[in-house]
Amino acid sequence: MISLKDVEDARKRISEIAHVTPILQSEQLSKLCGNQLFLKSEHLQKTGSFKIRGASNKVIQAIENGGKYVTAASSGNHGQAVAYVANKYGVSATIVVPENVSKCKINAIQAYNGKIEMCGTTSAERLPRAQEIADQENGVFIPPYDDPLVMAGQGTVGLEILDQVEQIDAIIVPIGGGGLISGILTAIKETNPKIKVIGVEPELANDTYLSLQNKEITAIGATTTIADGLRSNQPGDLTFPVMMKYLDDLVLVSEDEIRQAFSFVMERTKQLIEPSSATTIAATMFNKINMKDKNIVSVISGGNVDLDKVHQMIVSATE
Repeated sequence: MISLKDVEDARKRISEIAHVTPILQSEQLSKLCGNQLFLKSEHLQKTGSFKIRGASNKVIQAIENGGKYVTAASSGNHGQAVAYVANKYGVSATIVVPENVSKCKINAIQAYNGKIEMCGTTSAERLPRAQEIADQENGVFIPPYDDPLVMAGQGTVGLEILDQVEQIDAIIVPIGGGGLISGILTAIKETNPKIKVIGVEPELANDTYLSLQNKEITAIGATTTIADGLRSNQPGDLTFPVMMKYLDDLVLVSEDEIRQAFSFVMERTKQLIEPSSATTIAATMFNKINMKDKNIVSVISGGNVDLDKVHQMIVSATE
């Protein structure tokens, strides 16, 4: 498993690329949730999500080792991040995306000169294809979550939270493949194990929830959750043991709860966040975490949303 030192090393390596994102607060949101809520705003991160952290850590090392071509499999945010870093350092990148990928994410990948290949609708389909392309072209595959350097890069979110918020009781983190939460768990639990770290998944994408219940990695089929960044079919071989060791709890939120949280944040805080990010707000809004009058940090993982879907989300939440 990765260590705190790996996360600290990652912070140094990516310091010239990733932003230190702000902590935002909303009095109305805190009142509604019954806790003092702090928003770790990775939707304001470069490329619009936390993914730039892990991608930078991995791609920079690949380039230092002589790599001139990288590939990635992604529902969008990881692909954007890999394309951005590759373009910055002058290496080529091919991103394998699902056939139902968000239009805004395709546009961003192309804006960073990334080549796009569409493949299926599940991570189980696109991950092998991205690895295959890398093998064929003598490139380096940049995993979306199941890689020590990627996990350590994502863990820098946790280090920043420790610097920015005093007396933290809990941190709420969305779970896809587990790269973000495994990195944050390492940073937090190896610094202050008293701080609770709670994961959130959509009910329609509950692979980690099932895996933890079964005490072994358990895959699910394709999912249609609106939280498209959390559509992984199973937790990673490397991320799952970290969650097994450190995770305090994992809660599930419904599609309707995600929509309502998304709409509330947009209306009251004027922040555009992804449905994946809204899961952590939904967990606090709908009393999933069983905490009151505590200092809670909600990780807002990204803000890349197709504009034509924003209206649909808001209308659905009010029906």
